[in-house]
Amino acid sequence: MLRQLTAEQIREWFTIGKAVTAVEFLGEEAQAGAPCNPPWRPPGPLTARESLTAAGLPITKSVGTEYVKKYRQVKEQKLDAVGNDHLVYKPDTSLSQCESSDRTSIPITNCKYMDTPIAKHKEEVSLENISTKETRLLYMTTGVLLEKVVCAKSLAEFTHIFIDEVHERTEEMDFLLLVIRKLLRTNSQSVKVILMSASINCKEFADYFALPVYNGLNPACVFKLEGKPYAIEEYYLDDLKHTVHFKLPPQRIEEPVIVRELYEVAVALIQSFDELEMKCNREERNLSVTSERGSVLVFLPGLNEISYMHSCLSNMCNKRWQVYPLHSCVTLEEQSNVFLAPVPGYRKVILSTNIAESSVTVPDVKYVIDFCLTKTLVCDEETNYQSLRLCWASKTSCHQRRGRAGRVSKGYCYRLVHKDFWTDFIPEESIPEMLRCPLGTTVLKIKKLDMGGPKALLATALSPPDVGDIERTIFQLKELGALTTGVQTEDDPHDGELTFLGRVLAQLPVDLHLGKLIVLGHVFGCLEECLIIAAALSLQNFFAVPFKQHVDGYRNKLFFAGNSKSDCIAIVNAFKAWQACRQKGELRHPREELEWGRSNCIHIKKVREVAQLFHNLEKRVRAFNMCVNAQPSAMDQERVYKQRFILQVVIAGAFYPNYFTFGKCDEEIAVRDLAGKDPKTTVMLKNIPPYGYLYHKQLQSLFRQCGQVKSIAYDGSKAFVEFSRNPMEGFKILPAVYLSVKMSQLKIPLLLNVHFPDDIEKQLQGVTAASVKSLRVNVDCQKQTVEPVEISFGNLQQSKMIPNHVLSIKITEIVEVGHFWGYRIDEKNRTVLQALAAEINYQNLMDLPVSPHPGLVCLAPFTHAENREYYRARILYVCGDFAEVFFVDYGNRSKVPLKKLKEIPSCLRELPFQALEFKMCKMRPSAKSLVCGEWWSYSASQRFASLVNGYTLLVKVYSLVHSVLHVDVFRYSRCKKLVNIRDVLIEECYAELAEESYESQQSHDLLKVLFLDQVKKEEKMPVSSREEEKLLIERLLNCFSDNKADAPTHKVTVFGPFSPYEVKCYGMTRVSRFRSAFIQKESVNSVVVHDSPEDPFQQLLVAASLSANAYGSTVILKETSLMPPIPGLLALLSMLFAPAIELRVDKSGRYFTGVLCGLGWSQTSGAPLLPENDIELTFDVRFGVEDISEINILRTAINKLLCECEVCSGQERMTQLQENIRQKLLCLICKSKPRDMIVPTWYEKPYAWNQVDSQHIIDQSENRHERQNGLYQLHKLVVLNV
Repeated sequence: MLRQLTAEQIREWFTIGKAVTAVEFLGEEAQAGAPCNPPWRPPGPLTARESLTAAGLPITKSVGTEYVKKYRQVKEQKLDAVGNDHLVYKPDTSLSQCESSDRTSIPITNCKYMDTPIAKHKEEVSLENISTKETRLLYMTTGVLLEKVVCAKSLAEFTHIFIDEVHERTEEMDFLLLVIRKLLRTNSQSVKVILMSASINCKEFADYFALPVYNGLNPACVFKLEGKPYAIEEYYLDDLKHTVHFKLPPQRIEEPVIVRELYEVAVALIQSFDELEMKCNREERNLSVTSERGSVLVFLPGLNEISYMHSCLSNMCNKRWQVYPLHSCVTLEEQSNVFLAPVPGYRKVILSTNIAESSVTVPDVKYVIDFCLTKTLVCDEETNYQSLRLCWASKTSCHQRRGRAGRVSKGYCYRLVHKDFWTDFIPEESIPEMLRCPLGTTVLKIKKLDMGGPKALLATALSPPDVGDIERTIFQLKELGALTTGVQTEDDPHDGELTFLGRVLAQLPVDLHLGKLIVLGHVFGCLEECLIIAAALSLQNFFAVPFKQHVDGYRNKLFFAGNSKSDCIAIVNAFKAWQACRQKGELRHPREELEWGRSNCIHIKKVREVAQLFHNLEKRVRAFNMCVNAQPSAMDQERVYKQRFILQVVIAGAFYPNYFTFGKCDEEIAVRDLAGKDPKTTVMLKNIPPYGYLYHKQLQSLFRQCGQVKSIAYDGSKAFVEFSRNPMEGFKILPAVYLSVKMSQLKIPLLLNVHFPDDIEKQLQGVTAASVKSLRVNVDCQKQTVEPVEISFGNLQQSKMIPNHVLSIKITEIVEVGHFWGYRIDEKNRTVLQALAAEINYQNLMDLPVSPHPGLVCLAPFTHAENREYYRARILYVCGDFAEVFFVDYGNRSKVPLKKLKEIPSCLRELPFQALEFKMCKMRPSAKSLVCGEWWSYSASQRFASLVNGYTLLVKVYSLVHSVLHVDVFRYSRCKKLVNIRDVLIEECYAELAEESYESQQSHDLLKVLFLDQVKKEEKMPVSSREEEKLLIERLLNCFSDNKADAPTHKVTVFGPFSPYEVKCYGMTRVSRFRSAFIQKESVNSVVVHDSPEDPFQQLLVAASLSANAYGSTVILKETSLMPPIPGLLALLSMLFAPAIELRVDKSGRYFTGVLCGLGWSQTSGAPLLPENDIELTFDVRFGVEDISEINILRTAINKLLCECEVCSGQERMTQLQENIRQKLLCLICKSKPRDMIVPTWYEKPYAWNQVDSQHIIDQSENRHERQNGLYQLHKLVVLNV
């Protein structure tokens, strides 16, 4: 709609006390004779500069030009969009600084370009407000304006409000329009609002803002302005018959997908641009020898499609293309490459998601190839999880994409859909966010605005959301603790009042669960860490993943996560590492900082943004009496680990009910699949070609990025790759195993260049091929030997080291509690060691013939001994001029100068090593040890050392597993009684009893038989056949080694790597339990290998956010944290943080068997309030009434602290309450006597509420006020029959 306005009307709209000097309207003449109105001119575009001049605003040409150049440079580098690459308008993070100036300013939201030297709001650039008293025009994001309006409940602060890009219809935008529309009709009628967009539906918005008049509604005024870009030619698939020489499958609106043929069309198009440009040059008689090749921008829906297209282009030989991916998750350097000028003679090809639709402008783009697809965030109807779905892009978006070309010259846009399909099926506009995204933040703002109930107010939106969605959102806010529940009253179940948490969440520019994380962080005394996590998860992930180098990114994140197995803690550690380097002055120069970021796979620009948001959040929460506690200058080791555990508990509380656990690993099958190899160091490969051991060097090189390969065992079509383990490290899954399994998960191809079996068999010269073809071979990568082996399950190869089941030993090195090295001190072993020492010192020792490296066996002096004799040793690592060595006959280590290392004579190399590795059996760390240490606490380690150091110990062998003796350890007390060390550690609460693994139990049974036999029969293999096989292997290796002339003839893909101990997670809520669970590949827990499958209890995995796949059949977990392996922890945390619970009792009424956690049950409707989020748990440890009472006491303490926040108590009082809560939490988790393990019993009516007789229930809530205003209600107790 185009309206004709008088100059007086124009002046009223656009000026502040100044006359209009020049305004033009497309297709209309201004009314003649108006004062100050110049003669009419032919219609032309009204530039931003002319419009501001018309408004009488000050313009300084030189400063304006300089500023706009700088601003556009910043905008071109603004690449941080969300995962699906929608432009994100970040809420204001410095609103507290936005003070009103003496003279009113005009806000403009979502501006793309600013062409005037006036004050502006820069949070998209630096999270700062730099307005002053002189400000007349203020630039801000939609979220900033919305927050200002909601706080003020008026528009009176402004004279005019310009809102740009209203066509994007974000939830924030629609709610802002709703609020402005309501205020324009109440207390802000004099304010002028201008809505702007290049592709707006004028009638829809004009009618929405229509004002009531005497005889109906008067629609809002519409102004139309046109620009004149370069011409852009559009083409569709129908126009590409000269390029497409094959039939394309039909496109269907219900199946948005890119078929393989369309990728081929895109490649063919890029190839054809050379011919097109040559033709254009001839027509224009361009005599330039090297005409510039226009850049190509290809719009693809996601990273997977970008990767596939990148592969298609990379596989084209002899093409002068520079291909760059543009996606928010690739590194800053890779993103910045798109702005570089291509090498002369080369064409730049940019593969981008819709990040390049409006957020990023690459000026030299001449060609746009648009697949007309996008990924849209929607709420899955069944699960209410967000789902990133592939769908057809709207015509509005496609027009935006077309506009990326034709900025500096004539442009071309190729839409890879048929013209009829475009006309008939491509939607005009995308579905507004308010109809497809969560409404939690909007409902909280409505409650804060206090202009009516959520349902009533949202019914007046431009596109009103479904009433059912609003009701479900209110229940979710009650579950979160942001709204009062009113479960026990007759209150409206679909409404509620803001709690303290709700008021905090309404003020914070972060996701609601992240806001709760901040509040719980304050409650439990770890606010700083929670602010870091909240800031980082609110912005783009600062962990960079170089394109097609996911293994490197995963390794880096594993490093920062340490032993925590938490993405959130990895964020905290990485951020603090960056902070510490800056504080030390190590990153003073930007180049040093960028290099640090590159080496640690961290986006420096993004981590800086996190720092800015962190400081802003810190200021905001201070208004609610929440302050970061000053950390003591020196924290002891146990306090550091205790703080980490409490942070893990807070993470579990903030992200309830996003709870998952793992399926059981069948140990017997896993042991058989892995052929008895150590799962902590070994992975398995399948589809190994015949004579696979000939290609062991190729296989070893494929795993070089994972870790140091110790050996490869070949068994038919399988191979087992074992990585080197440091003997001084505890028993845990090696990072190399995780990285190997990650390679399989990422589908990284493992290709071997191989010979045909027939060619190999020709070299055998009559030997039976079958005997060599599937030969069991072991490749020792350290000794560089390839030998046949007899792999027999359960074979006790080291039985000679165990003369009987009771040994007298001396400990030389403690690795951790219950894990140590030592040697036998019986007469027989003492003689062996003396003979060995004499032989070494008799030899004429020579310097090492090779450079020292980890794994090398040599001779080294023991530096702590006075005689400086040499002993056999293995190098652990080299650092400068020294090497850390491990003495293989005694089990201790020492730091030795490299120049003192000697070559080991061949006669001594093959003798068995005499040092023994021990592990105390049937013991695991107690909850107290796990809370206060990485596995064992410092005090537990000190106590164990005091019990064993300096004593002669007796060990009773239980089993032998992977060359480690599992033993009971005894020592004599002062009164000459044998004391079991395990019993002492358990009695003093450092340890608790545990089951032995399946392998250990199998070995125990075999050893019992072995020790019962009085005469041991040694199995001897036929030496002749073994030597014969060894000679055949050597002959084949000589003929077909990599450096021989006969090159391999074809490629074979090896399957894997696998670990049969890898476990998958499953959901615990009602809605997720029967859906597949997939952990996002960037998470440290995307690979979970069970290191203690014998544990009978469940372990808890928490996800910071959940989404669903396009079909709703799979739940996708993001930013996960694996809780410590403490029996009963899953149930304790579920009951601690659930809004309500109902305990399950066995048929006798004597024991609790489980619990139902959720929002509860409505007496009015007789149905669960939020059934999809209910969690049914069966207990695997014994809980009693006293445990539930302790939980209620802790919940009361949390409520009390939050009440003190509201009344603004002093910091000293707050610290006391925090310490009280922390102590109560630790007392709940760390019992002096571990809770008894029980066999889980599944409740016969799962997910059913109201199953307990009311006569057996005790309600501990004192009054309704306590139930309604606190964060947590008190749980009802169930009286047991004692």
